[in-house]
Amino acid sequence: MEMVSIGNQTITEFVLLGFYVRAELHLLLFIVFTVIYASIILGNMLIIVAVVSSQRLHTPMYFFLANLSFLEILYTSSVVPKMLEGFLQEAAISVAGCLLQFFIFGSLATAECFLLAVMAYDRYLAICYPLRYPLLMGPRWCLGLVVIAWLSGFLVDGLVVALMAQLRFCGPNHIDHFYCDFMPLMSLACSDPSVAQMTTFILSVVCLTVPFGLILTSYGRIVVAVLRVPAGASRRKAFSTCSSHLAVVSTFYGSLMVLYIAPSAVHSQLLSKVFALLYTVVTPLFNPVIYTLRNKEVQQALWRLLYVKQTETID
Repeated sequence: MEMVSIGNQTITEFVLLGFYVRAELHLLLFIVFTVIYASIILGNMLIIVAVVSSQRLHTPMYFFLANLSFLEILYTSSVVPKMLEGFLQEAAISVAGCLLQFFIFGSLATAECFLLAVMAYDRYLAICYPLRYPLLMGPRWCLGLVVIAWLSGFLVDGLVVALMAQLRFCGPNHIDHFYCDFMPLMSLACSDPSVAQMTTFILSVVCLTVPFGLILTSYGRIVVAVLRVPAGASRRKAFSTCSSHLAVVSTFYGSLMVLYIAPSAVHSQLLSKVFALLYTVVTPLFNPVIYTLRNKEVQQALWRLLYVKQTETID
């Protein structure tokens, strides 16, 4: 267990306070969030299985979606289990474990910011340049974009955590959150956190506004292209898809921007936790539904897989 010595004090662990609710509601909230967590894992696993097992889904769009699903399984799993523990007992976490949790979650969340931008760019090329799309989005380019998204996330948050590790923490050791987030940790530092805070602010501005701007630009060009298509079912479907994608993306980026770029706009820790729930639980829950599970190709791939398994069982 990590030990941080401050004068005559030694902090061996932090305690996550989680949500301030009546004790009789703890079991109910534990059940609710367990069901949500299981749904996130199941929904994203189904997408990965469908993409891997179906040759028809071996396209750039579904390759990116499978990566998004895998990423969301990992980053939700880095936060939710500890939150669930807090509903049943005191959720203690070592200092090293706390920094590790923030590093894993922050890296994966940053990687998702870049990956969502890549996915929007992919749709822009597919819709606006359909004839050149196979050349513009070849296998090597797809793999390169995904690798860049993942590596960027870990490099960015690796720098932040390296700065956080230089800080000294004096008691109290209670973190008023359900996971080890940046701002609650900074409030416990007894050494000057200004360098870590300024670095995090600058990186947050770049890693949030640039990808989000690219997404808005891509979807704006898609809308312009769709408006040139005669009104009909395909046009309505395109607008429905774009609006649902933008709703989820805006929720994800918006909640992160509020907490990491303009934290002063959040006047209570409870509101901060609600915003955190939006990007840790809500968007991973709806992403599988919005992006693929209502997609006929994915549904057909899952049904074919289920039919094959049933046939093998019968035989």
